[in-house]
Amino acid sequence: MKNYTKNEAKEWARSFLVGQWSTLVTPFDENGLIDEEGLRDNIEYIKSLGTNGAGCSWGMGEFWSLSTSERKKLMFIVKDQAQDWPVAAHVSHTSLKDIFELMDSAKSLDYELLIIGAPYFATRKSDQVIEFIKYIAQNTDLAIMYYNSPQFGTILNSNDLNSIVEIENVVGVKEASFNKEISIASHLELGTKAIISTPDEWIFWEGNKQGFQQQVMFANTSDWRFDTPDNNSYVKFINKATKGIIDNNLYENEIRNIKNISDKWWGKTVSDAGGVLPVALCKYWGELVGMSSGCPRLPVIDLSDDDKKDLKDELIKLGKLNISLEV
Repeated sequence: MKNYTKNEAKEWARSFLVGQWSTLVTPFDENGLIDEEGLRDNIEYIKSLGTNGAGCSWGMGEFWSLSTSERKKLMFIVKDQAQDWPVAAHVSHTSLKDIFELMDSAKSLDYELLIIGAPYFATRKSDQVIEFIKYIAQNTDLAIMYYNSPQFGTILNSNDLNSIVEIENVVGVKEASFNKEISIASHLELGTKAIISTPDEWIFWEGNKQGFQQQVMFANTSDWRFDTPDNNSYVKFINKATKGIIDNNLYENEIRNIKNISDKWWGKTVSDAGGVLPVALCKYWGELVGMSSGCPRLPVIDLSDDDKKDLKDELIKLGKLNISLEV
């Protein structure tokens, strides 16, 4: 339950957003409907890794394929299963009416944090995006993280993001532009005003070099793709790195090899899909480690059978896959 006032949101977020946060996929059953049981099981699995929180219906959660009623149902299931485990609701849309409906639903379900990106399709100008976010923020007292991603069609630079974080209840930015210059500049220029989070580990070494500290990995799928309840090396690394302790030995011995596989397949899947987030990759990887996923919804195309076999073989060879799982 929200325990801050609107003008306290930024201070509140400093203690709420820490360590490793995950991104939930939206599992679908054989009929293409939300797999509620699978989603609840996925949440419990991710909790068991020591992850500090998760995002609901984000890009990897295929929010763009869900109706507003499905998104509200998803928010209910996630919050009901999460209980006191921190979760954030994604409310991006091109329709203000639908955004307000999603925000009202999130508030009624006791979500404490929203995430929102640029209004895709309708604009490519930063000043329009800024005014859009200002208007939305004026209509809620919940904390907001802004999602800076090329998937929304507009990437804001650090100067534009400064205008975003000046908004009273915008507590920070998920800086996922895939532009290292923007990520670094945002940390250096805005990090004392708001929380800046780049969802990849390179940012910790860069911060150590340039004198800034990222306090939260908000958020990625690496925890449940790389870790198991018996070996949560990735979560351990992130939870230490977000406190300023970079465990190079842990990273090199336990994470580097699987991250290399991930980077290879991430880049390939994005390239094959023409620049789209690799939802199909992450959903199949989830199935390989025993989570529920189902196929992505159109227009996203599933991985080919050959790609699935090759990825599975690479993970088995690395010893990161239980070969008794039939996928």
